[in-house]
Amino acid sequence: MSRNQGPVGIIDPSQLFRPEKVYDGKPVDAFRDYAIDDSDPIRRRVRLTYYDMHTNQTVDFVKKKMDKWLKFNTFKSTVKDALIKLNELLDESDPDSDLPNIVHAFQTAERIRQEHPDKEWMHLVGLIHDVGKVMAFFGEPQWCVVGDTFPVGCKWGSTIVYGDDSFKDNPDTYNPKYNTECGMYEPQCGLENLMMSWGHDEYLYRMLVHNKCKFPKDGLYMIRYHSFYPWHAGGDYQHLLKETDKEIMEAVHEFNKYDLYTKSAGVPDIDALWPYYDKLIEKYMPGVLDW
Repeated sequence: MSRNQGPVGIIDPSQLFRPEKVYDGKPVDAFRDYAIDDSDPIRRRVRLTYYDMHTNQTVDFVKKKMDKWLKFNTFKSTVKDALIKLNELLDESDPDSDLPNIVHAFQTAERIRQEHPDKEWMHLVGLIHDVGKVMAFFGEPQWCVVGDTFPVGCKWGSTIVYGDDSFKDNPDTYNPKYNTECGMYEPQCGLENLMMSWGHDEYLYRMLVHNKCKFPKDGLYMIRYHSFYPWHAGGDYQHLLKETDKEIMEAVHEFNKYDLYTKSAGVPDIDALWPYYDKLIEKYMPGVLDW
């Protein structure tokens, strides 16, 4: 089953912005295909990454990771050096690309730059949106760094990747404090009050706020929630949202079409592009940052 159409028949809204049947040489409905096929090494790698994620991402686990990482005392680095580090990272959860993550960063940024030439802050969001994955170089397994995100502390959403049985070994699945529709939350508590599974989205968002980086709120929304596919593509968790969360979804949908559908694009000339993005980094998130 393709994840572009979930078990409740909901089409990924990002497709609505992409009328093309083929995008950069790849059919639109071929993106985010999580069909189980363990004879294919990439599909097997992706599935096992998600099963590990869904087994281990509990409320207690997320609290421990927040306590560890949100002190921002693990390392110091410029944004450029952190991005260059992504040359060494292949995302084990991604069925659409087997290129280093920095290539995807420039693919995303350049497509945004092409279609929104006046939104330089968004060009930079496209470049850095996955840089939180540097946690993988500091002892974290990829299953708590990469991949789709979801709230912990309530019933698992129906459109989570491999969700049918991948949570069977997660203790929160059987905890009455956490396994009801609302779990530990109040109805309509709002997206920003949910505790998300730990990963690169939440970490990077918190790091940018901590370092007082100069992004508008839409840019921060794009970073924090771009991997929350069960919400922005699957339609889950509506009972926990409030009216103003529609603004967040609009921003994430606008970003998502560039994040997802650039993964089949050609490899950009990264060396030639650095001078432009160096200037943006200096403007919006200069110097050595706390990570």
